[in-house]
Amino acid sequence: MKKTFLFFLAITLFIFACEKDDFCLENPVTPNLVLRFYDDVNRETLKKPASLYVWAEGKDSIFSNVTLDSIYIPLNSLELETVYNFSDGTNVDQFTITYTTEEEYVSRSCGYKIIFNDVNITSTNTWITDFTPSTLTTIDNQDAAHVQIYH
Repeated sequence: MKKTFLFFLAITLFIFACEKDDFCLENPVTPNLVLRFYDDVNRETLKKPASLYVWAEGKDSIFSNVTLDSIYIPLNSLELETVYNFSDGTNVDQFTITYTTEEEYVSRSCGYKIIFNDVNITSTNTWITDFTPSTLTTIDNQDAAHVQIYH
């Protein structure tokens, strides 16, 4: 009887000693900047760049020789500015993105996410003729395109 009691006690302690696993189901937690490419003549028509190269200033390429009508790029949450270069294979456009950051608690498993506020975008506009908008109030998700680029 004593052995049975000790066995059930050990099983009970084992079951209640287990900790619940925490998994972050939000992916990604910190949003990226979503860009969509359009035709500069017919502004409602999506237009893939023929040969797109994208890299952050001082970093390796994020996208090399791709033909996509939309991309997402990360912003540096440790700085107040991120500079990206966009090339169509011959010309290079430089985008400077400035912002303020705000931490927001998500959950125990996910931790904090960064929200980008007061976002301002400037460009050298060589092969890219225009983009809208040049200012964003906030980037807190990546459900839709934040910036439309016309080329």
